[in-house]
Formats: sequence, C-alpha cells, structure tokens
Amino acid sequence: MGSRLKMNSHNSELVPLAALMSRELKNEKMEKPSVRYGCAAQSRKGEDYFLMKTDCQRIKGDPSSSFSVFGIFDGHNGNAAAIYSRDNLLNHVLDAIPRGLKRDEWLQALPRALVAGFVKTDKQFQSKGLTSGTTATLVIVDRLTVTVASCGDSRCILDTPDGSVSVLTIDHRLEENSEERERVTASGGEVGRLNVIGGPEIGPLRCWPGGLCLSRSIGDMDVGEFIVPIPHVKQVKLPNGGGRLIIASDGIWDALSSEIAAQSCRCLPSELAARQVVKEALRRRGLKDDTTCIVVDIVVPNTSLPPPPARKTQSKLRMLLFKAKFLNSSNKLSDKLIVEELFEEGSAMLAERLGNDDMSGSTTSGLFMCAVCQADLAASEPISVDVGSVFSTSSKPWHGPFLCAGCRDKKDAMEGKRPSGIKVI
Repeated sequence: MGSRLKMNSHNSELVPLAALMSRELKNEKMEKPSVRYGCAAQSRKGEDYFLMKTDCQRIKGDPSSSFSVFGIFDGHNGNAAAIYSRDNLLNHVLDAIPRGLKRDEWLQALPRALVAGFVKTDKQFQSKGLTSGTTATLVIVDRLTVTVASCGDSRCILDTPDGSVSVLTIDHRLEENSEERERVTASGGEVGRLNVIGGPEIGPLRCWPGGLCLSRSIGDMDVGEFIVPIPHVKQVKLPNGGGRLIIASDGIWDALSSEIAAQSCRCLPSELAARQVVKEALRRRGLKDDTTCIVVDIVVPNTSLPPPPARKTQSKLRMLLFKAKFLNSSNKLSDKLIVEELFEEGSAMLAERLGNDDMSGSTTSGLFMCAVCQADLAASEPISVDVGSVFSTSSKPWHGPFLCAGCRDKKDAMEGKRPSGIKVI
C-alpha cells in the first residue's frame, strides 16, 4: 500500500510528452525575436534596387537556423550593376562561408565572407564589360546579431528602444571622407571638383578619371582600380529590447539626418515607417534622386518598451505624469539597452581584410580554394594572400587564405601595386 502511494505521488509530477513539446516550442519561439519589415520607394532615375529575404537558412531544412537579409543598391551610370548585385551578391557571400559551422562560428566567419563576396561580385560584373556602378549595403539579421557591409553612401542606422541612434555604416564620399581621399590619391587617382574651362570649380569632390563622387563601389570599371569594392563591415549584438534598422539610399540621407529619420517614424509599424521616412525626405528636399527606404523591426516578445510619445491634446499634468512614467520605464530598461560591438573593420586593403586562417584554403575535395571566387585550385596553383604584402598578418606564406591568379591580380591592382584596366597618366 505504501509503495502504491509513493508511485502515485511520483506519477503526479509527470507531464505528458505533448505538453512538454508544446512548452519547449513555446519557449524557443519566445526566445527568438521576430523580424518585421517594410519598404517604400520613389523613383526618379530608375537606378535604385533593393533586396528583402527572410527565409534564408544556415542549415538547409532547419527552420531554427533561419536568418534574414536586406539590401539597398543605388546604381549610377545605368542600372546594370545594381541589378547584378541584387541578384548575385548574397549568393557570393554565402558561398564564401565554410560548410558545417555552428552558429557562433558562422557569425564569426561572416565579416570575411562579406568582403570576399563583394570583391567577387565586382570582379564578375566587370568581366561583362559594362561601365555602370552601384553602392551596396547588405544587412544580415540573425536573431539579435546584426552584420552590415557597405560600400558607397547608402546608410544603415540603428534605433534602440531608449531612443539612441547609431550609424552602422561609413559614407565613402570623397567630399566627407579624408582617409578615402588620401587612399585614392596614393593609389594613382586624382581628387578634385568639376572644373569648367574659364570658370570656377563646382560641385562635390570627385575622383578622376570618371568623375565619381564615391571612393568605393561595385562596378565602375572605367574609373580605375582605386575605386574599390571592399566594404566597411560592422557586426553588433542588439540589446534585449531589440531595435529598429533603417536602411536607405542617399536620396533619404541627403534630406534627413540619422536622428531625424529615426524620430520621424517612431511608434509606427515598419511598413508605415518606411513610407513616412520617404515622405519626410520628399517634403524637405523634393524628388531629386531615387529614394528608397527599408525599415526592419527586430522585436523580442514579452519585452516592455517605453510608451509612445504623448499626444499634444493631453493636459500638462497628464504629460508630467507620462514623462515620469517614461523615465522610470527607461531606467528599468537601461541594463538591457546596450549595443555590443562584436566586429568592425573598414580597411580598403584586401590582404588585411581576408585575414589568416589555416583552414580557409582547404576543401573537402583535398584541393585549395580561392578565398574570393571560390574556384578550386590544384596544389601548385594557390598564392597566399599574404605573399609580398606589407599588411601580412602571418610570416608563413603557405598559410591561407589563398587566391587564384586572377583574384591576385585584382587584389594587387586595388592596392595600387600594379595598374589594371585603365591606366592613369
């Protein structure tokens, strides 16, 4: 009798398997933030293109490994480079990441893969003989980790629930970036304003030949190798409260500061927020350029956020009470609203950006692989990215990453070691 009572007591603590599975699925769902997004655009030249893809998977067939990708491509001198980058850049990036990595390893490998993917996209597009170019800003969202790679003057900003705004990209405009001006002139380019014969210099600083205002882009084969496709890459971990990303072409940023863009669309859902940012930019400047905006909300369930702004019709007493409540709410969230910087690098030197990894040059077939174009190389073919480089991070040139002859030539040309394509005299 006693043993039966003991057994019944034990059984009362058991939970049906279906209930356990339901509980685990619910916990998993609650832990993973949801991604909500919207896009708005107004076209003037027809050279802005965008990418929104939320069904990517690190492990094919495993929904728990899903991540999202968003991109803005602002073309110039035609739309061919923007279209090609939209259709191919992501695949080139993912191809550069070794297979079978765990999530933390995958995220760690992502910055270098982004560099390789940008360079491969540029190399393959230039092989078509087309002279158009494009800016490229690619944003990869994996739970609370956001990785942004950008070349050109499209921008990505982060607005966190406490109201702080961070810029996750660097503008590669010659007018504003002194380091890029120095790099271009050191590589053989000339920086100056448009000079009308017999008149004053006008307009922003440009790179000659070609007259491009940017120092980094994909394509632009007619302006020299000193205009490089190597992106600035920044990887951050969002606070537990999540955050909002605003990704937009320069049609937005020529009209709005980062802070005004964020403020103009707060408390609106992502789709309406994107429309509002475009509307505000057009109100202030008019439609002088293609104007594209993507708003991405990374929402963590069961996270208490500060309340929306008070309405103007409220009484002064109500507004004071609201302000006190808002401050208390912000204080409670202060320990959660910390953006953790995991990685940032903006060097235009490919040898430095690809880094050094003993395993990066090998494949399962026993051959070596080019770190940029991912072509298989015979044992006698590969050239270490560090050979002859003053930026070498290793004194062992037999270590990877490795480059094929074509990508090696591309790297040397971009780093000003050997002219390629149009020569500057």
